[in-house]
Amino acid sequence: MPVITADKLQDNYDVVIVGSGAGGGQTAYTLTMEGVKVLMLEAGRSFDPATEVAMFQTPNQAPLRGEKTPDKQYGFHDCSIMSGWDIPGEPYTNAHAEEANHFRWWRQRMMGGRTNHWGRISLRNGPFDFKPRTRWGIGFDWPISYDDIAPYYDKVEMLIGVFGTNEGLENSPDSSPGVLQPAPKLRVGELYAQKHGKKVGAQVHSIHRAVLTRPQDAESLPKKLHPGNEKAQRLLADNMRSRAPCFWATDCHRGCAIRANYDSQTVHLRPALASGNLDILPNAMAREVTVNKDGKATGITFIDKTTGREGHAKGRVVVLAAGAMESVRLLLNSGIANSSGKVGKYITDSVQSSVSAHIPAFEGMPIHNEDGAGGPHAYVPWTFLKENRNAEFGFPGGYHLEFTSGRQMPSLGVVSGIDSRAGSKSVLFGKKLKEEARRFYGCQLGFGGQGTMLPNDGCFTELDPVVKDQWGIPVLRFHWKWTDAELNLVKHQQQHIRELLEAMGGKVSKPETDPAKAIKQGGTVIHEVGGAIMGADAASSVTNAFSQTWDVKNLFMADGAPFASTADKNPTLTIMALAWRMTDHLMNELKRQNI
Repeated sequence: MPVITADKLQDNYDVVIVGSGAGGGQTAYTLTMEGVKVLMLEAGRSFDPATEVAMFQTPNQAPLRGEKTPDKQYGFHDCSIMSGWDIPGEPYTNAHAEEANHFRWWRQRMMGGRTNHWGRISLRNGPFDFKPRTRWGIGFDWPISYDDIAPYYDKVEMLIGVFGTNEGLENSPDSSPGVLQPAPKLRVGELYAQKHGKKVGAQVHSIHRAVLTRPQDAESLPKKLHPGNEKAQRLLADNMRSRAPCFWATDCHRGCAIRANYDSQTVHLRPALASGNLDILPNAMAREVTVNKDGKATGITFIDKTTGREGHAKGRVVVLAAGAMESVRLLLNSGIANSSGKVGKYITDSVQSSVSAHIPAFEGMPIHNEDGAGGPHAYVPWTFLKENRNAEFGFPGGYHLEFTSGRQMPSLGVVSGIDSRAGSKSVLFGKKLKEEARRFYGCQLGFGGQGTMLPNDGCFTELDPVVKDQWGIPVLRFHWKWTDAELNLVKHQQQHIRELLEAMGGKVSKPETDPAKAIKQGGTVIHEVGGAIMGADAASSVTNAFSQTWDVKNLFMADGAPFASTADKNPTLTIMALAWRMTDHLMNELKRQNI
């Protein structure tokens, strides 16, 4: 069972999955390792991270020196194809004219989805994050607790390889002993922030990221993850041995030809394909979930993007993992699973703002390798839980701060502003320009926040009544509204980051005092979740505690759509843990003939 074309579809599959990213990949992996016959539909083309990534090119080797283009909206070196905020032929709309109420939607049309592009930050949601209403009196409690998902966090971390340290923080849970890989050493700037952050109550700890710092233990881990399943153990061991640890050279957003960092193809799809139980159909744009007269899902109607023809894939079970908003779009276009009226409602995103400063202490440092693990080695977790226990700060939850310190590969505009920074009254050139560039490069340091957002009635999506995409499929129309809670959180972010930078001796220029201007636009963090939230009853939610839709018993969700809120952590690790938990439940239901 390989990557196929539409004419090679089997008559029927046990499970049809839409989407090949974190949730879809995890679902396919878990099912195929247990012998379930799976078809995966991917809207983008096939992509091989081992051969297609621009991992080692310097800017002078790239088209336009690596600058962004319409088909590479984060620049040439970003591991993305047919991806971006605006994809030709695939529009979306916003209901309101005001830009503050606009939502921006990033799509990733390629095998592996957004797992090719992400920063690999893998922090666990904490106990309070699953019970915001109980904790802070607003939002919705998830129908699960941290204890329900903790074993699956361990499994995912062992499978994909996550480095980090356990710090015993109250709502940023530790992993079980022996699960995490060793954390890389902190860079000079990270150590400097760690030293001076204490002055303003900012703790700097090693971050958790899905990057290998040493070879995976192919002898013991497969036995822990697949007890009693010798075939699965062998396949996983073989795949683990094919992955090399990071050698601290290039940005993870470029993709990883040596398979050191996690992406869906590297970790999930390679062993799933090797099992012989997975077919993958690329260039298949899902249009509708089909159901029979008994209200059961029968498969997916799709458009073959290579021919323009309509096709249909049949399955005993359907799993939507196309990304939260794309899965919501499928539900809306199918007219199913919406007896509660909640499909499309309660979208949330990470609440983000940022501040940067020039750090004089970093000037003129000796040249040394600071590339590191292609992204942050450290972060600032939320440690004001006691002070904000009852939302005394004017917002629930909190935020963590991310930053990347060091002198990685310079960009095209690295010398911009150096003349003014050097105090020169004229434009620098020649030898003096080179000297000042070496002096100042790497001296700018910024922190960006990732904060809690609880659902509100003003953030939702629906089908546009007029606009369709190039295949005639109705598109999404977004509504977005920040509440006082998010604006208060950003105000606190801005103040705390400025204090931290100033404690490091930083010179902050033009601080933004209006949180409505400082806050990043909805969707731009690319952490949007919700739209098919899980809950304790069918009247107020779309899925149950296992991401199984209340109305269609053989229809499941495996992306961020069932999230009932956004924590102060990045969502991908939780998407995978929920998908593994959902898949265990699904297999039990299949064995019991319940679906």
